Amino acid sequence: MLSFRYTARDPSTGQYVKAEVQAEDEQSASKLIRKEGFVPIDIRLAEKSASGFRSIFNRVRVKDRVIFSRQLSTLINAGLPLVQSLRTVNQQTQSKPLKIVLSKVVSDVEAGSTLSAAMAKHPQVFNRVYISLIAAGEASGTLDKALERLAIQQEKDADIISKVRGAMIYPIIVVLVMLGVVGFMIVKVLPQVQTLYEGIPGADLPFLTVWLLALSHFIIHFWWVVLIVLGIMVFFTTRWARTLGGKRVIDRFKMVAWPIGPLFMKVYMARFSRTGTTLVASGVPLIQMLEITGEAVDNIHIKESIDGAIDKVKGGKSLADAITNDSNFLELVPNMLRIGEQSGSMEQMLGKTADYYEKEVDDQIKAISTIIEPVLMVLLGIMAFTIVAAVLLPIYGLANQSFT
Repeated sequence: MLSFRYTARDPSTGQYVKAEVQAEDEQSASKLIRKEGFVPIDIRLAEKSASGFRSIFNRVRVKDRVIFSRQLSTLINAGLPLVQSLRTVNQQTQSKPLKIVLSKVVSDVEAGSTLSAAMAKHPQVFNRVYISLIAAGEASGTLDKALERLAIQQEKDADIISKVRGAMIYPIIVVLVMLGVVGFMIVKVLPQVQTLYEGIPGADLPFLTVWLLALSHFIIHFWWVVLIVLGIMVFFTTRWARTLGGKRVIDRFKMVAWPIGPLFMKVYMARFSRTGTTLVASGVPLIQMLEITGEAVDNIHIKESIDGAIDKVKGGKSLADAITNDSNFLELVPNMLRIGEQSGSMEQMLGKTADYYEKEVDDQIKAISTIIEPVLMVLLGIMAFTIVAAVLLPIYGLANQSFT
């Protein structure tokens, strides 16, 4: 998902509006702006220059957003007016970035804006799923229930993301340790082997040692070149990953690469089902639910499948038939949707599907951890053997020469 800054005109008042919106591309951003009732004039990709330390410290955490949703739900359910509830929650929150945003939301609501419209001006804090559920809750008079559903949905989604990240921490640490050990051996140990051989006439180093020594000399004398090359690679890779083409490649890699492919597919199915059940429970129409869910899944290929399903549903097909035999959906999803459509229990079936895949994500993470550990140990052993061989082979050669 990309952030776009836009300037638009409000046809009803003639005033110009400047804000940000999150979308897959500029065309999608334009559609979202028009759905808000504005006429887009200028749409530009938001600059990421402020995404360093400042953006990290100014980010609203999921935990803070969950607490805000639950507190606001409780106060509204107790009968407090909306503005008073917002002020009370704003006073209680410990998050400074959220305080700043809530102050602006309170001001907009006091000026006559709806809560959903006021929150929509802050897409970096309240995404489209959040805004749509708030709007549905306002329209149906069940804002407290919508906020409670939001809190549950955010907790579930954050829990999945946390588990996936946790599963990736161990192999990353092992790889970093491996690289550190190999770097130390190449830079510190191998040059001493060469020094030992320099005083012996006619001594020949094995090819493996010669090759690693060449690498060692290059790193020692041209370390700045290595850093520059790595910096350029990181810079251009990051820029490329933000483009539509880069995102397509990365998202497809996540879906098919072993062993993370099955894990991410289950994460996407769980996110699709959990977001869908939350929206359906709040009374969001099916087409709108699919549009929002397509963005919430955060995979461009699955979003394209959902967009195709939307066209089929508009043409009279059921949602289950629209995504049947689609390789971007696991088989259980259309089967459960078909049962839900036939029995009129779409919300319950989506909820059960979400529960199933969330459990499957746990099992998949355990399976990946079981697989990755021996694979990493084998790789570590191969690298260690290579370095040790490069150090010991010359020593054995020196010993043989001394005996002969």
